[in-house]
Parts: sequence; C-alpha cells; structure tokens
Amino acid sequence: MLDIYVDSVDPKEYFTVTYKLEGNDLNRAAFALAVGQSVGNPSVRNEYETPELIDQYSAKVIGHPDKLAGKLSGIVKIAWPYRIIDWETDGIAQFLCVVMGGQMDIDYIHRCELLELDIDRDLCDAVEPRYGLSGMRHLTGNYNKPLLGSIVKPKTGLTGKALQEIVGAFVEGGVDFIKEDEIMANPSCLPLKERIWLVEDVLKGSNVVYCYCINADPLHVLDRAKMVADRGGNGVHINFWSGHGVYKSINKLDLPLYIHYQKSGDKVLSSTKNAYRIAWPVLCKLASLSGVDTIHTGMWGGYLSDDENELRRTMLMLSSNNTVPALSCGMTAELIPEVTRRFGVDYLANVGGAIHEHPDGLAAGTRKLRNAIDREDRSVV
Repeated sequence: MLDIYVDSVDPKEYFTVTYKLEGNDLNRAAFALAVGQSVGNPSVRNEYETPELIDQYSAKVIGHPDKLAGKLSGIVKIAWPYRIIDWETDGIAQFLCVVMGGQMDIDYIHRCELLELDIDRDLCDAVEPRYGLSGMRHLTGNYNKPLLGSIVKPKTGLTGKALQEIVGAFVEGGVDFIKEDEIMANPSCLPLKERIWLVEDVLKGSNVVYCYCINADPLHVLDRAKMVADRGGNGVHINFWSGHGVYKSINKLDLPLYIHYQKSGDKVLSSTKNAYRIAWPVLCKLASLSGVDTIHTGMWGGYLSDDENELRRTMLMLSSNNTVPALSCGMTAELIPEVTRRFGVDYLANVGGAIHEHPDGLAAGTRKLRNAIDREDRSVV
C-alpha cells in the first residue's frame, strides 16, 4: 500500500476536506478516495507511481490506518496539495471534480458526505465581493439593522406595465434590494433586454440593488451580465444550476454589479437524505470564495427553518468575508425582531409572500416590513 498516511499537513501546502464515509471498510474507502482523486487508480498500482510522485501529488489521509481499518463508517480527513489545481483557471469546477468525483463510482464506498472544508483564501485564488455587505449598506444608507429585500412575482407571464408597477411599489415602500425570481431568466413574455429598459426607468434616482435573473448556459451567462451592466443595471441573480464557477467568472469581469447566489434546488447536492452530498455550509463557503455579494443562506422560523446553530455559523462566516447572508422562505414583519435577536443585524430579510399578500397592496406590505426593520436599528438607544 502507498505511504499516504500522515499525522498532520502544512496548511500552506494542503487544503483539507472532512468527510463522513461509509462502506465495506473505512480504511479502504479513505485510501481509495485519496489516491483515486489525486494520482491513480483506487486499487491498481503501476510502475510510474514513484515515491517522489506520491510525495508531491497524492492526497493524504490524516490519521493512522489502524484506527480506520475494520470500521464500516466514520469521519475521515483527506488533504490535497494545492499544486494539483490551477486555481485561477480550473477554479471551483475542477475543485468539485476532485473532492466529489470518482469516489461516487467505487462500489465499496456506500456513502460520502463532504462536511467541512479547510482552505486558505489566498492559495485558492479567492476573490472578494465587489460591494458586499459594506457596499450595500453604503449604497442604501442603512446601517445597524437588517437590510430589506423583496422578490418579483409572478415568476413569468408579467407584462412590462405590471413589472414597472411592482418595482415601483417596492421602491415606494422602502426596499434596499429586489431580485427577480429564478424562473424569470429570458422568457418570451419579458426578455431580459426589455426588462432592463423597463426597470431602470423606474429605478432612476433610487438607492436600490436590483438583481436581474440571468440564468443561462456558459456561452450566454457572461454576455447577459455584460448586457445588464452596459444598460445601467447594478445587479444579477444567478441560480447555482448555472454552475458554481460562474460567480467568480462574473466577479472577474470587474463590472459594477452586485452578484446574488440563489440556492433553489441545492438539496439535490446538500440534503442529509443523500448518500452522496456536499453540506450546505460548504457550498456557502465556496460562494464566499467566489466573490458573491449576497447569497440565499437559509431561513429560521419560516416555512423553511434551518438548524439555528449551523445557520448562525454560516452567517458569521459569510458576513466576516463581507458577503450578505439573505434569509428567505417565510420571512414576516413579526419574525424580524426574533430573527435579529438570534442572529444579529448583518443579514438581508428577503420577503416575498408577506409583502405580496398584504391586503392594501405591495407598497403597504413593503412599508410594514420596512417599519419592522427600522425598529431594529441598533444605533438607536
């Protein structure tokens, strides 16, 4: 067996991934993952696997094989040398291929959950948000309290006049942030090109971030980001199905755009019911490394209600990297005080239903949320 077991690694040479593995034998599974996802076949050795090659390029299993052998499941730490990825051009796409790739095809690995990622931001070519939390507070003038967002509904089928009325009502009611729904993209009823012209006409003179949905295949998504910036827009909304590498790619274009990461569908990757998954906090960390300004992080107390401690840790990680954690999926004016008490003020309350269903209309619904948030201003004693 190759000598890939170590007690520790130099964090400036290796990034470390924590997994929960399950299979016929935990040690065999860990060895196959480390070797198979760095230098060779999980179970077949050849003459070119020299000690020098293994030393320089193989992933390492942190721990002694005797402590893993004979177990069917357990926590395993695998460390990869940074040098096996060209971080500037391979990016998140290749990183994901390495850490959650070929081990899915090994018949004696029955479960593989990626739970934690320990990685150096400088060594993986991480980028900062162009604006982030500090930029959004500066633009809107709202400090020491949560930010307020809303969502354009219906998802598709709107006329241009209806879209303008909805956006106008949100602005009148006092939002800081508006995002289009992830279904919008480029429908025949209101193509992106037409929406930009309509929306920017309403937003003139306002200090609101408006994120246009630009979901698309690689050939088109960057062009759509450029179109939004060229026509005066200040934000884009991209669902993760457009690819985890797209966020950094748009950030690198250096356009005057806020980038919003939208998570709908993430449970295909992150659900605890999956035998093979990436924990949602890890995906949030990857988003923060990619320079997103805002990310739909989760929710507490709504129709979606995440584990409080995990959500708090993820929100703190994001805000410490100047990324805005957005909480959505059942946010209401009544929930704002309790959410703020539990999680602090550094979040975006992104509200859909509680605004849209207000009996007095969208502007009144928005004002109700605005008033609830303004009461949370921590600078007022």
